[in-house]
Amino acid sequence: MSTSALNERQRDELHKAILDYLNANGFTESFQTLRSETKNQDFTPGPKQKSTGLLEKKWTSVIRLQKKIMDLENRMSAMQEELSNAPVRKVTSSVDWIPRPPERWTLTGHRSPITRVAFHPVFSIIASASEDTTIRISDYETGEYERTLKGHTKAVQDIAFDAKGNFLVSCSNDLSIKIWDLQQDYKCIKTLFGHDHSVSSVAFMPSGDMIASSSRDKTIKLWELATGYCVKTISGHLEWVRFVQPSQDGRYLVSCSSDQTSRVWDVATGECKGEFRGHDNVVECAAFAPIASYPFIKELIGIDPKVSSKEQPSPGQYVATGSRDKTIRLWDSTGQCIHTLIGHDNWVRGLVFHPSGKFLLSASDDKSIKIWDLKSGRCMKTLEAHSHFVTCIAFNAISPIVATGSVDQTVKIWQCR
Repeated sequence: MSTSALNERQRDELHKAILDYLNANGFTESFQTLRSETKNQDFTPGPKQKSTGLLEKKWTSVIRLQKKIMDLENRMSAMQEELSNAPVRKVTSSVDWIPRPPERWTLTGHRSPITRVAFHPVFSIIASASEDTTIRISDYETGEYERTLKGHTKAVQDIAFDAKGNFLVSCSNDLSIKIWDLQQDYKCIKTLFGHDHSVSSVAFMPSGDMIASSSRDKTIKLWELATGYCVKTISGHLEWVRFVQPSQDGRYLVSCSSDQTSRVWDVATGECKGEFRGHDNVVECAAFAPIASYPFIKELIGIDPKVSSKEQPSPGQYVATGSRDKTIRLWDSTGQCIHTLIGHDNWVRGLVFHPSGKFLLSASDDKSIKIWDLKSGRCMKTLEAHSHFVTCIAFNAISPIVATGSVDQTVKIWQCR
């Protein structure tokens, strides 16, 4: 005997439904036989029984469902045919996501222009520095304000987290650099003095035990995190050094200056490895291209990536710079300008490469952020981002989110999709 697909209760309900049907249709003999065979002698059909009319109802609903299934199957095959004939559109994978309006959050609270935004490498924290002398810590997932760090006496120009997210470093026009310990509730544990003028930029070296800074005193300095000592001073720029950033492996620093040049320095020796001349105004920002960008940059300048792929790519081969001359330039390590991106109507104030390496994002005093396709060198999207100059931009390393800061005193969080 084959095992039934029904459980005991369902079997009993079926028997009663059949008994009800036999009784209603005058099959008295069959009714009596089935009643004794299914041990349902006490079953008396009647309008109050659950089984009344149940067999017919089930039967008609099954036919209705079968018809519905057939209709749906026909519609599905028609749609599949339509789909297979439709023009193929490449599905954008999440690695290609770019910021899209409207902004997810607008963070307010600073009383002066925002100078820099920085994402925490692990938690959903964003720090913003301002000319109002403070640093504000917020949660970019909820848009909620968490705390304000006070200690600088003049405009805070730059901030950066270390790679593990244990420390935050800040620098200011008050000539100092401060280190804040997140594990001690953001306590300021060190204040570093040594620059003779406003400190415009700070960055943790990838190793996490050193800090690089640049200043209006025309120098770049390297500081030991543990002791707070300045271990090296790098000179060469003729004017205010606006910005400094290490390469992915920490072997090089890129800097840019009011002397209209950008330079690459060897961290170990302090020597200038390359000087990029071509902008005809102050160079506001610079960024090393990540290795992920190399194939796209090579395609842009007509180098066959297959031919050049024999050599192992190393960090620091390409640099992007943004200037008050409204242009962005791409350079190779020899100091040659390989491409100029033109599109902004005012100073270019911030640059950041997309994690995929495909795009470069720029922030400008024309109140917009632009997304540049590195393969073609064309601007693929412009976002009207703020009501005033956009001073800084950051891309979150752990989730597809971009932050911008502005003279309008707000920080905006943009979702990428």
